[in-house]
Amino acid sequence: MLIQVRPRSVPHSSEITPYSSYITRRDLVYAAGGMFLTGSVGKPVNAINLRYDSPGLNSTIQNLSEGYSKLNIDDNLTPYSDVVSYNNFYEFGLGKTDPNRLSKSFKPIPWSVKIDGECAKPGQIDFEEILSTFDIEERIYRMRCVEAWSMVIPWVGISLAQFIKRFEPLSTAKFVRFETVFRPDEMPGQKSRRILPWPYIEGLRLDEAMNPLAILAVGLYGEVLPKQNGAPIRLVVPWKYGFKSIKSIVRISFTRDMPRNTWNIMAPQEYGFYANVNPDVDHPRWSQSRERRIGDFFRRPTLKFNGYTEEVAHLYSGMNLKRNY
Repeated sequence: MLIQVRPRSVPHSSEITPYSSYITRRDLVYAAGGMFLTGSVGKPVNAINLRYDSPGLNSTIQNLSEGYSKLNIDDNLTPYSDVVSYNNFYEFGLGKTDPNRLSKSFKPIPWSVKIDGECAKPGQIDFEEILSTFDIEERIYRMRCVEAWSMVIPWVGISLAQFIKRFEPLSTAKFVRFETVFRPDEMPGQKSRRILPWPYIEGLRLDEAMNPLAILAVGLYGEVLPKQNGAPIRLVVPWKYGFKSIKSIVRISFTRDMPRNTWNIMAPQEYGFYANVNPDVDHPRWSQSRERRIGDFFRRPTLKFNGYTEEVAHLYSGMNLKRNY
């Protein structure tokens, strides 16, 4: 039995968007026997090469319990077709449609994650063991890109805090460093270091990583995580800009010192370590005060911490939020 604690003030996700609205869509696709539908209940043909050849994986993902979600009345789920076709995943190219088009050769199974650094129990854990060991939850979160567009995504994942506890970080561990897989033969964007220095690196303070909102996502919309969205396992930290939510993770390290994340190395004048969503701190080249929700015509005001102030503001008490970009 999956047991989750939800603040009393937080509505069930079914009170915001019916769970059946995407379960029905999924079942229709299964019933079609590989003939993918179009329109409000369908998925584009080229978006679903994602059912990994791993016995029991999809059934595991589908046995979800309802996670807690703090959303506004106008936070409608972003259509599946947009979530899987409009992405930044530079390992597959610079364009928004490149990850969907160019990820066909990527092999997310078999997969393992190496855990090392300042911890008592370093080692390696296989993806199947992750699924069988930790509770799988549904979390509907806003996702805000640093480029000023946003989505609302029903993730499937495990608590990052629970994952971290298994490896017993030492008192000397102050940060968590994440690393993406480096496979240039399968990820064509990695063949050029003019795009980014590879492999992609991200990091969190340990207390940020232990926040209940942070998850390791293994699926979305009730199905396994698509290749173009970071299969088979990625980070989701909803109060930070999207580039912090590193994809296709193969290594997690506990460190004493703050790791330099890839975008900070690439453009330190534009990207810092924290990258908290903050409408009061503009990107050097554009305003962050408003955002374009994918599927909407008009822009909307950006919420501080992406609307999760109550849950995360205490992490930055005493910090100058205008400088923690």
